[in-house]
Amino acid sequence: MKRLPVLAGAGLAAALAVFGAAAPASATGSQGPDPWLPTPHSQTIVYPGLPLPSRIAAPYIDVTAVGDLADLSQASGSRFLSLAFLQTEAPGSCTPYWAGDTSKPVTPDVYGAQFDRIRNHGGDVIPSFGGYTADTTSTDIADSCTDVHNIALAYENVFAVYKVHRIDLDVESDSITNQAGVDRRNQAIAEVEQWGRAHHWPVSFSYTLPTFPTGLAPSGVAVLQSAAKYGAKIADVNVMTFDYWDGATHDMLADAEQAATALTGQLKQTILPHASAWQLWHTVGIIQMIGIDDYGPQETFTLDEAAPLVAWAKSHGVQTMSFWALQRDDGGCPGVKGANSCDGLVQPTWAFSNAYAAFNSWF
Repeated sequence: MKRLPVLAGAGLAAALAVFGAAAPASATGSQGPDPWLPTPHSQTIVYPGLPLPSRIAAPYIDVTAVGDLADLSQASGSRFLSLAFLQTEAPGSCTPYWAGDTSKPVTPDVYGAQFDRIRNHGGDVIPSFGGYTADTTSTDIADSCTDVHNIALAYENVFAVYKVHRIDLDVESDSITNQAGVDRRNQAIAEVEQWGRAHHWPVSFSYTLPTFPTGLAPSGVAVLQSAAKYGAKIADVNVMTFDYWDGATHDMLADAEQAATALTGQLKQTILPHASAWQLWHTVGIIQMIGIDDYGPQETFTLDEAAPLVAWAKSHGVQTMSFWALQRDDGGCPGVKGANSCDGLVQPTWAFSNAYAAFNSWF
């Protein structure tokens, strides 16, 4: 995203066995080695993650910019985290790594213990594929890998290894106009959802898409049209209400509310033609970039706007609130735009996290 630039398991088969699922043939070795099999470990999974509550605040966090994710979750009070990002190491690959770093594969010993500590404190994580860097280097897995089944296997492995119930797909920049990649991604989602039903494991997907204050661009609508075409059930569509780059000075609170409202109509026209108003709003997510975004001071989301936006979202039935990014939630660089470690405002550390925490429900 730029719109920038407890317990370890014994592999996929073991993870599936814990929640009563049979491993796919490739996980058992009957069809040869599976490139997504995690390294076996001696510890045993005790329990999987619980399904997400009906309403969550899940700020993004750049996993390359922080130390221990569980410590940061506790310090900030952010129970739920959206984790940026999973991508392939190079175009043409079908294997995702954290930040494309081959030393950080999708295995229990990479972040798994930290995720379990987050769960022990009543939270959970949402791994996110894509993001600005991946989407401009053909390393988003749906752009990089041309085999739908292998894309699906990669998603399945993330669900199984990390015991999560949701994967986020951040599609922007070059990826959002790559129609072949868009279609592969949605076909893989549909395959994974069938896999989840077969193994009695609730899986869900969210999309994170750029927006204008007036709603998604035609490219974003096309992503949802493709999802409808291929039967991909999208649980949540998160609009990035920042980095508009139009030269205007924006009221970031009013524009976020306008964009979210416009999204409900676009959902009705694409993936949810028969949905009620409540269902439409409950498929909406809103992502701000706290403080000064990448464009500059004309696009500044202030601390005074955070609580009103959270209250507005709760009153309308929005499902997910997020911001870019948790490691920016401090007052370390007043006046600086688009910094990755601070938000450009004068503020107490974790001030936005505290405001967003009020959005969480417990069921």
